[in-house]
Amino acid sequence: MQTIRQTYIDGAFVTPHGTETVEVINPTTGRPLARATLADAEDTRRAIAAAKKALPAFAQTTVAERVAMLKRLHAAVLSYSDALRDTTIEEYGAPVSRASWISQFAAQSFLDAAATLETYEFTRVMGTSTVTMEPVGVSALITPWNSTAGSICSKLAMAIAAGCTSVIKPSELSPIQNRIVAEAIHAAGLPAGVVNIVTGRGDVVGAELSTHPDVAKISFTGSTAVGKIIQRAATDTMKRVHLALGGKSPSIILDDADLTKAVPLALNAAFMNNGQACISGSRLLVPARRLDEVITMVKETVVQMKVADPADPATVIGPLANRNQYDRIQNYIRLGLAEGATLITGGEGHPAGLEEGYFVRPTVFANVRNDMTIAREEIFGPVLSILTYDSDEEAIEMANDTVFGLHAYVMSSDPARAKAVATRLQAGRVMINTLQHDPLAPFGGYKQSGVGREYGVLGLESYLEAKTLLGAI
Repeated sequence: MQTIRQTYIDGAFVTPHGTETVEVINPTTGRPLARATLADAEDTRRAIAAAKKALPAFAQTTVAERVAMLKRLHAAVLSYSDALRDTTIEEYGAPVSRASWISQFAAQSFLDAAATLETYEFTRVMGTSTVTMEPVGVSALITPWNSTAGSICSKLAMAIAAGCTSVIKPSELSPIQNRIVAEAIHAAGLPAGVVNIVTGRGDVVGAELSTHPDVAKISFTGSTAVGKIIQRAATDTMKRVHLALGGKSPSIILDDADLTKAVPLALNAAFMNNGQACISGSRLLVPARRLDEVITMVKETVVQMKVADPADPATVIGPLANRNQYDRIQNYIRLGLAEGATLITGGEGHPAGLEEGYFVRPTVFANVRNDMTIAREEIFGPVLSILTYDSDEEAIEMANDTVFGLHAYVMSSDPARAKAVATRLQAGRVMINTLQHDPLAPFGGYKQSGVGREYGVLGLESYLEAKTLLGAI
């Protein structure tokens, strides 16, 4: 079993002041994998002080200097991609295909930020004034356990591009992945204090970051409930707050769709990353007259989705990340049955032969109403609800009838019709007949799915403040 006793502050790996430890369980086997010592509020204050000290010089670096840093970070993280892939499988349970994608995405984030930075105009004329965009200051980057390396690197890339120093609080549930990312960042040779990483609990490290007067910005990815706590805590010091929160994304299959393409796409949207994705398409809206066809195809497709050891390249769905997640999913499956939904496939318990670890049966309910709990709340596991509609207008109304608005999917054989539906959906990003990611387009949510955007120009500007200069200039 691995033992992790260091955190990363002011350009060095140091023994934390904190003494609390967390045990990591391998989700595939259910056996202990690592024990890590967590940072505390004192460690967080040290990291903030280091970032504050490094800020004046770093904020004055040139675009060319920051592009060079981003390219070094890309090379460094890429050199650790195999270790990140393997650890994501072992510590988190991500299927190897997903783990490989995450490790590559983490490295690529720095090149995407560099490309955005190289063409960005930090100074421009507006009216009779000159407007300059300046780094907002010390930024707290709080990342989730379901995409550790990807979230850390994509947030850090834009902070670096803007000229902000950072304190990163990754999830305490991912200490091995956190350590590997920290080693990669250290290998890139950035100035001391520009990047600091303190792995600790949200109610300790996160609380300190949310209230400390020397932190100018918070970028948080996680649950809507925690996002609300952070936003309230940041109010007294008027921090700039970016929140990427939960979702209950609709996948709309229009009545002209080719089901042989649309159903597998919808199931992949629902079950990606073992269903532990904020963008999961967990509500499937289908025309009432095609429900029987969809149910038949769903059953046939789910049977073919292999649930197994995530290290097996054929595996589509691995175990959930931890025991709490397993218990959470079992509870939602029981709720679906209690509320009167029809179980199409899956159900409670482990899949046959996978009684060890945190494997669940990919589950699909039909005859779900939009007021049922399983259709309202973010489940965060491989549980899909099928709802029916009679017209495009009704589909749009049902899709928008949610407190969330992060993501949506539309499947149709008519691109113009699909686009017409997509433009009326209250979601920050809508995918039409695809699951492809665009790293240069903005990402974020409407309503309680968040505040602000990441990636591309809008992601860069979330770390910048506008200063207007008037007069003889």
